[in-house]
Amino acid sequence: MALVDLTLTEFAQLLGSDAPAPGGGSAAALSAVNGISLTKMVCELTLGKKKYADYQAAIEDIHNVAGDLQERLLRAIDEDTEAFNQVSAVFDMPKETEEDKEARRQAMQVALKAATLSPFGMMETMLQALQVTAEAVGKSNTNAASDLGVAALSLKAGLQGAWLNVLINLSGIKDEEFVATYRQQGQTILEAGSSLADQVYEDILQIV
Repeated sequence: MALVDLTLTEFAQLLGSDAPAPGGGSAAALSAVNGISLTKMVCELTLGKKKYADYQAAIEDIHNVAGDLQERLLRAIDEDTEAFNQVSAVFDMPKETEEDKEARRQAMQVALKAATLSPFGMMETMLQALQVTAEAVGKSNTNAASDLGVAALSLKAGLQGAWLNVLINLSGIKDEEFVATYRQQGQTILEAGSSLADQVYEDILQIV
């Protein structure tokens, strides 16, 4: 069964068990799902309200993008665990001969790269989610302003969590160009997203 099909209780119990997956990557994706879902909710609480008539087109666009991002981040919960399982599978490969060991080393490098790309892709999606969340500030229902603030905080937590998962996988990769590229790009995304989240939080503090 897919992780997203579990109840909240089942997911929490599995996450808190001795099972190696799901782990931090899937938890980071779930945090971001909560964040963008709140942004989508705030849009729904704004659409159709006369008080925000001037912003209806903008909020509708944000709502549509948020729905797409919500689906992508939901998929990421399972995709990250699947990527980790590829790494785990390498440990079951034979290592009796030198040929076995070399095949195992190569397979591990492939698996670690896939396990890096999963949270990195999440980071890209989370940055987009923070961008649309920021766009909703000042245009959306002020009665739900706190929810928009929680959205930004949840997305920032997801972003930082995904970054940690990128880093831990990069630490085992021998391809220096790959490591340098994703470390640099990931740091750029992290800084941009964190700055946006902090700005949204500060802006919301002025409203609530």
